[in-house]
Amino acid sequence: MTEIQFSRGIKEEVVPDVRLTRSKDGKQGTATFYFKNPAILDKDSTDEITGMYLLDEEGEIACRDVKGKFVNGQADGIEATHVMKSQADWDRFMRFMERYAKENGLGFSKA
Repeated sequence: MTEIQFSRGIKEEVVPDVRLTRSKDGKQGTATFYFKNPAILDKDSTDEITGMYLLDEEGEIACRDVKGKFVNGQADGIEATHVMKSQADWDRFMRFMERYAKENGLGFSKA
């Protein structure tokens, strides 16, 4: 069970585009997630976005930097940023992403 949620208990079915950056010394990093038309923004959804929660067998990684993207006044997507401030944070995030990628058929490519 590896999943992403925007409201606790509600799995987001849309698979995001994820971009990673890392400092030269490897001590800090950033993951930027972009969800195009996520289910949480569906007009019939009444769920409140409280953050982005990355859940797996190790537990939860919580991200609070979550922003809506709008086109012509209509909700179009969500962008969420997760900042990793240590090597341990980076390693934990990468373990989550390896599990998430395997379950969702994602690949990794360097820029």
